[in-house]
Amino acid sequence: MKKYNILATAVGAVVGYGVIESLRLSGYPLSITGCDIFSDAAGRYFADDFITAEPAASEGYLDFLTDVIDSKKIDLVIFGIEQEISAVSENREKLGGYLNRLVLQSKTVIDICDDKWLTRRWLLENGLSEYAIDSVIKGDFETVRDAFGNRFLIKPRVSRAGKGISEIDSPADYDYHKQKLGGNFMAQRIVGSPHDEYTVGVFGLGDGSFQNSIYLRRTLSQEGATAKAWVTDDAALCDAAERITAALKPKGPTNYQFRKDGGSVYLLEINPRVSSSVSIRSKFGYNETGMCIEYYLEGKRPAPAVIKKGSAVRYIKDWVNIE
Repeated sequence: MKKYNILATAVGAVVGYGVIESLRLSGYPLSITGCDIFSDAAGRYFADDFITAEPAASEGYLDFLTDVIDSKKIDLVIFGIEQEISAVSENREKLGGYLNRLVLQSKTVIDICDDKWLTRRWLLENGLSEYAIDSVIKGDFETVRDAFGNRFLIKPRVSRAGKGISEIDSPADYDYHKQKLGGNFMAQRIVGSPHDEYTVGVFGLGDGSFQNSIYLRRTLSQEGATAKAWVTDDAALCDAAERITAALKPKGPTNYQFRKDGGSVYLLEINPRVSSSVSIRSKFGYNETGMCIEYYLEGKRPAPAVIKKGSAVRYIKDWVNIE
């Protein structure tokens, strides 16, 4: 079996070092290079090699990425954060032939998923309005309160890991957050509760179909990642994932965040990448990094996954270097 060289990025955070753990569980012979903007990132100890990265927002990021691909003879890059995905997506022409070594969705998919207001509009335009949460991007407090109730959410249209979301019940708080967010402002009805939240993974094939899926009910950590998870079967979630995938046509790892409210399913957001629960999913039999190797490097439809039942809980561990 061929040994592949894989670059995992942002390995100081849960997605990045989760990718490394998932790769180790894939069964492939691999040489894993990790990178992160912080030289003391935890993932450096889990990878076979480590390189301190340029920030995705810097002018030198693309040169950094291509230099690492060349010097380390990288076969496939799996990104750990949206900022990098956005940076490479906006510079596809500059990357040229390097694009075929990146786990990267189409620009159309990334643009839809990056902005929660655009995601909602896309649902409405594609006959999927039942999954859209009532939202507005303008209006005064009284107008929004009359539409959404005495308590509602303000959230950034573009944000990462649930950052910047606030529950609002007063004009003063509303005006403060609206002014702070400016053009990134969105107000939204509250649906369900934190106990009704689900993360769903599918591996899209680019034609509206997908190979393999996993459905987890979950609770979140303060950092916005999955803290506890329970494998679940839910016909309504399955139907929502199938219908959204058929319209969106994602390619590769795709993550849907849902909430249920009564018998209804609502889409919170779409992450067009591997999920923060990537390592948890792998242990239940859904190894999306292994699927990436099958699909992108071996040109094969990923093998059917056998999903185990169970639950998972994350906890803090220490990595100690004695000098």
